[in-house]
Amino acid sequence: MKGSQVTIKDIAKQLGVSASTVSRALKDHPDISPETKKAVTELAEELNYQPNSIALSLRQKKSNTIGVIIPELVHFFFSTVINGIEDVAYAAGYSVIVSQSNESYEREVMDTKALFNNRVDGILVSVSRETENYDHFQSLVNRGIPMVFYDRICKAINCSQVIIDDFDAGYQSTKHLIDQGYKRIAHISGPSSLILSKERMDGYKKALTDHGLKIDETLILEEKEAKDEKVAKELTEQLLSLSLPPDAIFANNDIAAVGAMLVIKEKGLKIPEDIGVVGFSNWRFTSLTEPALTTVDQPGFKMGQEAAKLLIKEIEAKEGEIVEPETVVLKTDLIIRKSSVRK
Repeated sequence: MKGSQVTIKDIAKQLGVSASTVSRALKDHPDISPETKKAVTELAEELNYQPNSIALSLRQKKSNTIGVIIPELVHFFFSTVINGIEDVAYAAGYSVIVSQSNESYEREVMDTKALFNNRVDGILVSVSRETENYDHFQSLVNRGIPMVFYDRICKAINCSQVIIDDFDAGYQSTKHLIDQGYKRIAHISGPSSLILSKERMDGYKKALTDHGLKIDETLILEEKEAKDEKVAKELTEQLLSLSLPPDAIFANNDIAAVGAMLVIKEKGLKIPEDIGVVGFSNWRFTSLTEPALTTVDQPGFKMGQEAAKLLIKEIEAKEGEIVEPETVVLKTDLIIRKSSVRK
């Protein structure tokens, strides 16, 4: 009974109320109690209820607005993505509403509902670190809302996506350290819930095996919490306390890399002579650290542009036209600085 087959009468029957009560509850009528409204809206969402053709036609009137969900506003990479999105969106006559999940699954669910209620024409999403359930995205797709994932994607939802080649980025970062003569290369990985974390780790492992180095699981630690210098320092402490500590660290992000560098210096070790360090994202501060940090530069602006183009293409598709999901893969650049060069 899910999807377009569900009617107001079906919802009314399940809840034991009249069809008029359901209708007024869906319209947020003041005569209906908050408890009844909550029960009606939750069941309607669960059953993917679609309003009648007249109401649906009103819903489908374009607002010329695009919704964007990002994990962190403070992240330099995501700010460049937003710039790219706005560059394409404004040129095409669309305004942009930006919501921040702040790496919270609950906030992300609230953001999707808020954007839907604001009648955006489509949504661009980069999932939070906590997200492992994707029902809130599938619900909107089922309602016909165009959606494109960027950077942090969700393979469970059949939508277009724009990503970087995280596997190659992990491979090239590790290969660079190997080329510099490092043998015991540790990896501070991102949360396993994110596909990009696994891709970067797989690239790291492949580079090791391709160059005859053993994969030592004790040298791989997961940064489960949000990007935090304190967490990175604790993980680096663990690595340096090993009986056979690493001689290099490839970090999943620049904050973790800087945290590692601080601990290395506190231990009286030299960078890059004793331990080499490579980060990820090329935050602006990475050129100002001592020594300057080698890192992976991600094409954030280009990613935003490509994601917006895919979304607008789907929004503006003619009625009845089927737009097949696309995947755009962007390459990264390894910015080599003093933190990893000892030859």
